[in-house]
Amino acid sequence: MSSKSERATQVLVEQIDAPIASYFTSCVHCGMCADACLFYNETGDPRYTPIYKLKPMRKVWQQEFTLMGRLMKMLGLSKPITDEELKEWETLVYDGCTLCGKCSTVCPMGNDLVYMLRKMREGMVAAGYAPDGLKGAMTRAINLGSPMGVTLKTLQAQITRTEKETGLTIPIDVKGAEYMLLLSSAEIAQFYEIIGAAARIFKQAGVSWTLCSEAFEGTNTGIQIGASDLAAELIERIVAGAEKLKVKAVISPECGHAYTALRWEGPNLIGRPYPFKVIHILELLEELRLQGKLKTKGMEEQRLTFHDPCQLVRRGGVIDPPRNLLKQVASNFVEMTEHGMHNWCCGGGGGVSANERAHPLKAKVFDVKKRQLDELSVTTIVTACSNCRNMLDEGLEDHNMDIEVVSLTETIAEHLDES
Repeated sequence: MSSKSERATQVLVEQIDAPIASYFTSCVHCGMCADACLFYNETGDPRYTPIYKLKPMRKVWQQEFTLMGRLMKMLGLSKPITDEELKEWETLVYDGCTLCGKCSTVCPMGNDLVYMLRKMREGMVAAGYAPDGLKGAMTRAINLGSPMGVTLKTLQAQITRTEKETGLTIPIDVKGAEYMLLLSSAEIAQFYEIIGAAARIFKQAGVSWTLCSEAFEGTNTGIQIGASDLAAELIERIVAGAEKLKVKAVISPECGHAYTALRWEGPNLIGRPYPFKVIHILELLEELRLQGKLKTKGMEEQRLTFHDPCQLVRRGGVIDPPRNLLKQVASNFVEMTEHGMHNWCCGGGGGVSANERAHPLKAKVFDVKKRQLDELSVTTIVTACSNCRNMLDEGLEDHNMDIEVVSLTETIAEHLDES
């Protein structure tokens, strides 16, 4: 066994906790997770069955934590994991899984396969087995503060641009504000209009908010690649920024994994509770709507649908707010056949979007989204994740589909009654 495979085995042993052991023990090999997997469904390749992607971890669990496995290992009947296995499984674990969680929702035993795959990635990345694109994004996130290399200078330029376009002052580093807004790299670099949209909405609703020059990036590449220590470092930066400004709440941006990392994983990663609340921007907009502070006029009349970001909706439970908000400004909103908890992933989550090697596979699995859209004959897709937005645009272009992809927050802002 090489040093790489030894390291992977060591980390996998450390990652196998009581939930993992119970999941492996209770798995009945029914195959339902396969039917829920985007990659298995669109390729027909049984290697993409979610439980199969965990085979190296299962082997380590059997050898180290079960009596029969220990005996077989002792007698030489069960071999340790090898570099060849790790190389093969790296593509299954990183290219063929978006951590979308659909497999977990259908498991009859209640096993959380996403949790298991996240643990599997911990062992893989510790041994050096992870896609170069994701490694690069992780390095930029740690060294520059953003997986796309977006810097404070970039943000300041977009703030200046937004202030000229809207006539509003974009607050930054305001101590005592109620909310601190985070953004994703894509929102700053590609979809900067989200800044102006948020500013206009917050002005109308009387929301006290600020950006933070030391913690403006919400994306957490550590969660995607499977490096908990690096994920914790990125969370600590946000916590430090929020504590410095003494805000009451931090707003997660339109980014799925940013929400998962900060809202659900963060306190466990850093080992302490936050002194502030975490809320997704759609949850805040829904609160404002219910309070009568989100006043809009006019309706989108074109036929449109909503793409559910997996981490926000399926993993985070934010199902009703986007629909309530959409119905306030859209008169011809239609649901995809599979939607909400059961919607199909865009194909680029879990770091797949940063993995150039996975592009052909990503393009193939977009076929399911194409079928969903063909059934609806819509002209617009609304979503609430900048990564989904990019992946949908890419998939639509690959399939020559003339459908616009827009942000829900920006759509709401376009219909504000500012009279």
